[in-house]
Amino acid sequence: MNYRHLGRTGIRVSELSFGSWVTFHTQADVKLAVEMMAAAYDAGVNFFDNAEVYAGGKSEEVMGGAFKKLKWRRGSYLVSTKFYWGIHDGVNERNTLNRKRLIEGINGSLGRLGLEYVDLIYCHRPDKNTPIEETVWAMHNIIEWGKAVYWGTSEWSAAEIVQAIEIAERHHLHKPVTEQPVYNLFERHRFSGEYERFYRDYGYGSTTWSPLASGLLSGKYSKGIPKGSRGTLKGYGWLKDHLTDKAKLAKVQKLEEVAKELDCTLSQLSIAWCVKNPFVSTVITGASRVEQVHENMKAGEVTGKLTPELLERIDRIFGVKKEEEED
Repeated sequence: MNYRHLGRTGIRVSELSFGSWVTFHTQADVKLAVEMMAAAYDAGVNFFDNAEVYAGGKSEEVMGGAFKKLKWRRGSYLVSTKFYWGIHDGVNERNTLNRKRLIEGINGSLGRLGLEYVDLIYCHRPDKNTPIEETVWAMHNIIEWGKAVYWGTSEWSAAEIVQAIEIAERHHLHKPVTEQPVYNLFERHRFSGEYERFYRDYGYGSTTWSPLASGLLSGKYSKGIPKGSRGTLKGYGWLKDHLTDKAKLAKVQKLEEVAKELDCTLSQLSIAWCVKNPFVSTVITGASRVEQVHENMKAGEVTGKLTPELLERIDRIFGVKKEEEED
């Protein structure tokens, strides 16, 4: 496993990490979580991602139960969680980054995870109704209280991130250090245009999610939606159109030819493509079975095989022209 600095911080994260979105509680209990997290940890993973909203807090409880059983040395792994959506319906508790919500959020997450602190807390989405200055101060205070080590953003615009950094610098506060954007062969916009310049000039880190586009890039949906897969889960009906999109499936089929030439799986190739980006600190992988963890962890072996010519060929499959990326 290779390790990369999280932006310009002193901390290093494994280039492949492990997240709990969708799977923990919904598809995986504590026993299975222990097995999957142990497999990832043994492969060199040191970063585990969560969020208070995942399964309404139950995902954090499952991960917390796993930590208790695994008994890892706390300094050997990193944990993140996120706030914004909330898990209650009060007027100040849903879709907000106000100071009160953030303080209650971190206290609740620490309780569910069974930890004294987390390494990274994210603002899960931007909040148009709370002054960014209030949010920056709250995140700074949470770090000063020893409940978190770093903080970051998720799906924020480059302008919003710059504003948060400038506020922090003006008041000598802890600055956000990383973004958590969606990133895969279908979704690239968070690393182009103003974002590309932003990562380069500010040295901002990135912990990317959905490298397999909710499983579409694994090839499992090429012949429909399998029973027990993400596309059949309650509350995830919105994924069906994405997972059965004929144009996207045709691209996946062409990509499979490249995977066969490299003697790897579609999942490994798709994850390796994300890792190849020098602005990516870590790629968050997910799984519902231990076998998937083992498969995904081998993606690092594929990264070195992705030559400029092969990357250009993959771009052509997905309709991305070289000239567009240079603009």
